[in-house]
Amino acid sequence: MNKLAEIVAYKREVIARDKALLSEAELTRQLADAPVVRNFLEALQQSKGVGIIGEVKRASPSAGIIKAENFDPVQIARNYEAAGVDCISVLTDEKYFWGNLDYLFQIRNAVQIPLLRKDFIIEQYQILQARIAGADAILLIAECLDDRELADLMNYTNQLGMTPLLEIFEPENLPRALKVEPTLLGINNRNLKNFETSLNHTINLAQGVPQDILLVSESAIKTVEDIQTVLSAGARAVLVGETLMRTGNVEEVVEAFKAVR
Repeated sequence: MNKLAEIVAYKREVIARDKALLSEAELTRQLADAPVVRNFLEALQQSKGVGIIGEVKRASPSAGIIKAENFDPVQIARNYEAAGVDCISVLTDEKYFWGNLDYLFQIRNAVQIPLLRKDFIIEQYQILQARIAGADAILLIAECLDDRELADLMNYTNQLGMTPLLEIFEPENLPRALKVEPTLLGINNRNLKNFETSLNHTINLAQGVPQDILLVSESAIKTVEDIQTVLSAGARAVLVGETLMRTGNVEEVVEAFKAVR
């Protein structure tokens, strides 16, 4: 079993556990009290320079523990906002990324910029959770979903007024992704089966993405040269996690990235 399949199997167990504690019907009733949705797509469209989605990320299967001690998701998010990132990605997977859905609640009350729930989303229940927690956007990974699931989850995300960030890695998933007419498409430079990375993935797949779709290059973004590479390929935004989490000066990195034209 590859790593992605392992994670999805685990995620089904988590969803079953969560539903036993709080039913989907009960969760739906909480929608009335959910915070107003912020426009994730518009924040990237109106960005001065490359759109930056800064990621609150404590650990990952590929990098291991990024920040073990003094991990304060709220302060990290505030630092990102002060540095000028356009949106924030919040990892909520507990087992593989040391995330937590509570981080979304906490961060929503601390910053004004839009938030993405980054997880392995395979059911509407998880989108409901995210909406109530304060997420404005949802990551949907094409490799985790069949055609029907992909269309259903895209539609449901839109119905709730949120922005779906549809992510692909495998080239054969690009036609599947375009079929559901995304406004925001992410190309993951990391192979989720073995976690190898290459910016060439954005370069190769970007050629097939229509210009009216805002393209996000995800993972392996470390330097100004990396920003130049993906922008030249057609990306208009980047998702950056480990680089921002490890730097001692978030403002300096964001300023350098934003200066690239």
